[in-house]
Amino acid sequence: MDRKQFISGLAAFGATSLTEMGLAGAAQADSHFTEDAKYTANEITQAGADFFGITTEAMAKAVQHVFADLGEPDGYIKGDEGSGAFVFGLRYGSGWLIRKKAQPKQVYWRGPSVGFDVGGNASKCFTLVYNLREERRLYQRFPGVEGSFYFVAGLGVNYQRSGGVTLAPMRTGVGLRAGVNAQYQVYTDKRDWFPL
Repeated sequence: MDRKQFISGLAAFGATSLTEMGLAGAAQADSHFTEDAKYTANEITQAGADFFGITTEAMAKAVQHVFADLGEPDGYIKGDEGSGAFVFGLRYGSGWLIRKKAQPKQVYWRGPSVGFDVGGNASKCFTLVYNLREERRLYQRFPGVEGSFYFVAGLGVNYQRSGGVTLAPMRTGVGLRAGVNAQYQVYTDKRDWFPL
């Protein structure tokens, strides 16, 4: 083999190797969000029961309802929120985005509410996250899905959808007033007190 053939062969090998490496890297990136990165009903039931301090049986009823509609989530957000209203109201919350194969990330949310009520409340909020793929897809405005409010086993559940991502917040009984009246929520990676 002469020098020209050797260099040509080496270049072909390098191109093939680089192609294989690129394909392997892409496959590895895709596998980061495969089925094994989703949460089972048992995992969500246990995490939610621990967070709310309720029985696994009560949490399982709400989880079964959401899983029947949406399937297994990519992650969940657990946090606290407060709201107040005098006809028009506001809600602010903060918590942690939990995903498999990723470090927990602190997130914040806020949104207006509309309704003929007066008062304030505080509640825990446990939100299932679907089709997230990338963390940045969470940081947007999520309107509520019309007619999606449910009351299951002492928890209020509603669905919010935007840009292909679906959220299913679950709130304890004390937070249901604001849950019913909220029109949308904005999620951010930094706290922002501007209500809209």
